[in-house]
Amino acid sequence: MKEVASRTSPLRALRWGQRTYVMGIMNVTPDSFSGDGMAGDPRRALDQALRFQEDGADLLDVGGESTRPGHMPVSADEELRRVMPVLELLAAEVRLPISIDTYKSQVARRALEAGASIINDVWGLKRDPDIARVAAETGAGLILMHNQQGTEYADLLPDIMRSLRWSMDTALEAGVVAEEIVLDPGIGFGKTAEQNLEVLRRLGELRTLGRPLLLGTSRKSTIGLVLGLPADQRVEGTAATVALGIAQGADIVRVHDVREMARVARMADAIVRGWQRPS
Repeated sequence: MKEVASRTSPLRALRWGQRTYVMGIMNVTPDSFSGDGMAGDPRRALDQALRFQEDGADLLDVGGESTRPGHMPVSADEELRRVMPVLELLAAEVRLPISIDTYKSQVARRALEAGASIINDVWGLKRDPDIARVAAETGAGLILMHNQQGTEYADLLPDIMRSLRWSMDTALEAGVVAEEIVLDPGIGFGKTAEQNLEVLRRLGELRTLGRPLLLGTSRKSTIGLVLGLPADQRVEGTAATVALGIAQGADIVRVHDVREMARVARMADAIVRGWQRPS
C-alpha cells in the first residue's frame, strides 16, 4: 500500500476565534437523508464542490456511507468504491481542503492517499481506534464526534463531555497532536430532539474541553420536528441553529446550503467576534 507522507493538516492554519469556517457536505451515497446523495456521479460531485467553493466554503466533507437513522452500513470496499473517484477528481480540481467522513481506518488511509487531509470520525474512535494511528502517522486533522447507541444519559452534557475527553485522550495517546483535533457534540446522533436542543442551548459549556468545536445541524430531523418541515425546507431552521451556535462558540459549521450559511456565519461573526467597515 502506498504510504502517505506525514504533513501538517489545514486545521493548524485556521485562525480559531477570529471567524467561523464553513464546511460543505458532499454526500457520495444513494441514501442521504437530505436527498442530495451523488453516488456514482463524480462529475456531479465536482460541480457541487466548485459551486461550494464559489459560495464561500472553507472545507469540503466527503462521505460514502449514510449516517441517517436506520441506514444500512456498507463495507469498506463499497465505501471506497463510492468515494475514491470523487476524492481524486476533487483533489485535482478544487483548492479547498478535503475531509473524509468515515469511521473506518482503511477508508481513511486510502482517502488521505487520494488527497484528503482531514478525517471526520462520526464515532469518535469508538468503532475503529486505528483511525487515530492513521491520523498520527500522516499528520491528518482529526474531527471527533460524540455518538452512542441509544439515548440514555445519566447527565446529558457531562456525559457527552466525558465521552469526547475519552476520544481526545485516545487520539493523543496514539500520537495525534492536540492542535490537529476538533470536537463535535454530534447533534442528531444518540440523542432525542429534546436532547439535541439542550446541547445547542448549552453548547458553550463544551469550550472547557479546550479544542475548536464543529457544529453539524444542517437540515437535521430536530429542525423538521420543531418546524414540521421536510429536509429540503429547513434552511431557515438551519440558519437559526448556525447563528445561535456561533454565539455559543462554534468554530466550524457543517452545512448543505453553503451560500446561505456562509452569509449567516459572516453576519453572526460580525456581531459575536467584531466587524470592521470595509475601507
